[in-house]
Amino acid sequence: MKPIGRRILIGVGLVLGAWLVLPRLLRHAGFFRVRQIELVGVRYSAPAALIGALRLAPGASVFDDPDVLATRLRALPGIADARVVRHLPGALKVIVREVEPVALVPGTDGGPLTVVDGESHALPYDPSRTPVDLPVAASADSGLVGVLALVQSVDPTLFEEITAARASRGDVVLQLGARRVLVEGDAGPEIIRAVVLVANDLAARSRPYAELDARYAGQIVVRRTAGGGA
Repeated sequence: MKPIGRRILIGVGLVLGAWLVLPRLLRHAGFFRVRQIELVGVRYSAPAALIGALRLAPGASVFDDPDVLATRLRALPGIADARVVRHLPGALKVIVREVEPVALVPGTDGGPLTVVDGESHALPYDPSRTPVDLPVAASADSGLVGVLALVQSVDPTLFEEITAARASRGDVVLQLGARRVLVEGDAGPEIIRAVVLVANDLAARSRPYAELDARYAGQIVVRRTAGGGA
């Protein structure tokens, strides 16, 4: 091997060695002790719960393994993903993606409303601390909440108009203030899109309605008064 090539290999080896060893050495330096934690992406979760989940030891260093910290955060209910980024000399940026809430459901034994996700799993979000603009579902029935999650994913604007929802003999009644939309419990995205198209067309022509019934194949029945039998 030529001397230049040998020197390049030695240099690369030294850099890699320093990359692996240096963090271990700096971890014990007080200058790099964690003094600040920045939370990014937190809307519903309690900041104190996230910081507590990191389980930082006294004198924790920014050179502690960030993947271990991120794994601890991902284990929390309501956290879909997380990563931790170092900001020298003494800060950690915690970036989280929260599970999207879908509905409020009545608590057990008359307790306060509980926030649930699209699979009816309870989320540790406190509506009294962080107000959430969500429809109130009559129950945590997975079919009912699943329809709400579908609407949320297909048309967020329509979802924001829903104030309440309930199941009725296999169908779902979506309450939009004084109006309502009826869909089957197994409705797909195409049904929701059709409802939106009809609602937008009626609005463009200033045609009032009380009910849109999307339970019939290939058509949506528009009613001036609610009376769809649900």
